[in-house]
Amino acid sequence: MRSVIFDLDGTLADTSRDLIAAANSCFRDLGLGDVLDPHADAETAFRGGRAMLTLGFERTGSHGEEEIDRQYPRLLDAYGEAICVETQLYPGAMDAVERLKGQGYAVGICTNKPEGLAIDLLDALGIRDAFGALVGADTLPVRKPDPRPFSDCVRRLGGDPGRSCLVGDTETDRKTAAAAGVPSILVAFGPSGDRVNALLPEATIAHFDELPGTVEALAL
Repeated sequence: MRSVIFDLDGTLADTSRDLIAAANSCFRDLGLGDVLDPHADAETAFRGGRAMLTLGFERTGSHGEEEIDRQYPRLLDAYGEAICVETQLYPGAMDAVERLKGQGYAVGICTNKPEGLAIDLLDALGIRDAFGALVGADTLPVRKPDPRPFSDCVRRLGGDPGRSCLVGDTETDRKTAAAAGVPSILVAFGPSGDRVNALLPEATIAHFDELPGTVEALAL
């Protein structure tokens, strides 16, 4: 079976504002105020919690790796308590998913968000049942860009890893696909914009309307 595996944050859904809010709650608790901007720092948000904490501490000239380790679980807790306040699916995302399913593709999610939080978010967005498999950051002992979470997601769908592709938005997704030996499609409607072309994916899309035709052109 042919499979299309999606990243979650920054690919299917714009989660940046809720992620930034969780990081800023940590900075406020340390007396630093709201260090990150929900718009200007959206790209960092999609690189994960540690990336946000690192940027914030670099910006304030305070704290180090030990404090990042302390604050990371607090960030996850804060995020879990307000996981879908401002998060929105990107326009056309689920229409594209359903079109792919109608064309005979199995669809799954491979994300570096912890599995429990990913499930909570999919439930809040009302789209959990649309995907046949989910592999999160802690589902396996390794995470993207290691190719094993991607391959495991494909196998959970009953698919053939050799007839699959990864839809994502970051260098991590590009590296994951390359390590798995499969094509990548990167979205150019996120905060990285056209700069994703510099990562040399097999394809990019400017809107989800383009995805089914782009996948078909890969001839998986």
